[in-house]
Amino acid sequence: MRVPKENVLGQFGAGFLTFMKSLDIGRASLGAACLGGAQAAMEGCMEWTMAREQFGVPVATKQSVYFMIADMAAEIEALRSMIYRTAWLIDTHQPHIKEAAICKLYGSEVASRCIHKAVQIHGALGYSRDYWVERAYRDARIAEIFEGTNEIQRVVLASNLFRPYGMRIPS
Repeated sequence: MRVPKENVLGQFGAGFLTFMKSLDIGRASLGAACLGGAQAAMEGCMEWTMAREQFGVPVATKQSVYFMIADMAAEIEALRSMIYRTAWLIDTHQPHIKEAAICKLYGSEVASRCIHKAVQIHGALGYSRDYWVERAYRDARIAEIFEGTNEIQRVVLASNLFRPYGMRIPS
């Protein structure tokens, strides 16, 4: 197919490279979306556990619940730092392939773990379509698949880690 010069994105003949750069930004963006989903899950759980009572006391008073909320908070803050650092690398036009892969990989797994905990906290209601948790569970799972599966992100990450040592990782 012929494309007029004025319609070519990036440098002529470098289409694959241009595509890969956009994919890296997409991976960082997906990590940021997962951060938002994980944060929303934690906040939703906090609101729900303060309002929901079990045996006459708020569910939030249960040690197992606040351990799960604390774990969510720790992972969310670690992910937030990674997202901000990667965004800074992108904004300052520095290499960010490895960091973008980490954002997508870690972000989607943090979101899945947070939603998994949200389902646990909500109990049987977590599976009900009457609550947001059921939908969030499906949404979190797909983030582990698109923009390159998490297995592919591990290959990208390992390749970038071993490259300075002259070793190629088979894909």
